[in-house]
Amino acid sequence: MDRDGITLRDIGIGDAGWIVMRHAELYAADEGFDATFEPLVAQILVDFLRDRNPEVDRAWIAWAGERRLGSIFCVRVDDATAKLRLFLVEPEARGTGLGKRLLAACIDHARACGFARLVLWTHESHRAACALYAARGFVLTGARPVRSFGVDLVEQSWELAL
Repeated sequence: MDRDGITLRDIGIGDAGWIVMRHAELYAADEGFDATFEPLVAQILVDFLRDRNPEVDRAWIAWAGERRLGSIFCVRVDDATAKLRLFLVEPEARGTGLGKRLLAACIDHARACGFARLVLWTHESHRAACALYAARGFVLTGARPVRSFGVDLVEQSWELAL
């Protein structure tokens, strides 16, 4: 256990269900997303769990005691590219540095695996996460307005040269 009482663990039993549930609940409450978001998160997890290459694909679940506080995934896209997925920090853990810690774990892993770049897809409304990405050197490579999950959004693509 780390000095802050939070441990980062690999994905385990029950974590996938928690990730789907918390993404759906938090995005509905915070951004008004409808029920079409939940199957997207579930499909990302199914793909990860079914196709995972343990040499390069990683998941980190942040735990404090018996409580999950966050998640982040690093998934191979091709030989040169990894993708950051399913980045979530519970509201009570925001502002504690956990987001920075999860992001650092993902970046460090992608770099150690020899990927040339780390990419991600997000929404402009995720201002705190976008600020973390920019602070770590990610560059915004695209943005476009869309109607997804029952709301108007601006999708963003970010990339970090490793």
